[in-house]
Amino acid sequence: MGADKSYSSAEVAKHNTEEDCWLIISPPGATTPNVYNVTKYLDEHPGGAEVLLDAAGMDATDQFEDIGHSGDARKELAKYVIGELKITEEEKKKMEEERLAKEAAKAAGGGMGPIIAILVVLLAVAGYFMTQ
Repeated sequence: MGADKSYSSAEVAKHNTEEDCWLIISPPGATTPNVYNVTKYLDEHPGGAEVLLDAAGMDATDQFEDIGHSGDARKELAKYVIGELKITEEEKKKMEEERLAKEAAKAAGGGMGPIIAILVVLLAVAGYFMTQ
């Protein structure tokens, strides 16, 4: 993946301009976040450069994942990896715990979809019979 170099959060934070834009993103299942230099991609980003610049020099994992990027977008991102984020074992453990907590919260909150769908169908059926 080309992640032969490690960067500290402080080093990444310095790269927060349109002329020099780096992001930290943790790929799913990764134990260490990657550092990406997306400067050359700013003008090509479908969501606009501003989206990337808002997260420049910081961890953009949540923003990246919340959008629901496609497999193609993930392949495109991989072209810009320049290294890994330097983190301690304690930080790795904390990140993993946070990731697992987010997944659990997402799974718990995801149970409403079927209930809402059933309610919509019931309301539609009730509306149909009320007009008869």
